[in-house]
Amino acid sequence: MKQPCVYIVASKRNGTLYTGVTANLQRRIFEHRESLVAGFSKKYGCKILVWYEAHETMTDAITREKQIKAGSRVKKLALIEGLNPEWNDLFETLF
Repeated sequence: MKQPCVYIVASKRNGTLYTGVTANLQRRIFEHRESLVAGFSKKYGCKILVWYEAHETMTDAITREKQIKAGSRVKKLALIEGLNPEWNDLFETLF
């Protein structure tokens, strides 16, 4: 899926959250799941895709990512619960 997206991965339900942006969501989530890239998500085990949002341009996606990162944890949880109340791993829905 080559499209600018903002996403949230989690370590578990109500666990540690990581918000990111990418132009290739399938590849990026695979990298999180397999711990291929060192950093925050690898350190804290954020491997479950619990929320994502597609955008027309990378500029729009980056703007949205910054907005989400600047928000509170409560707001991030509301985004997740609104789309995915069961906290299912959405990775398989990308194919």
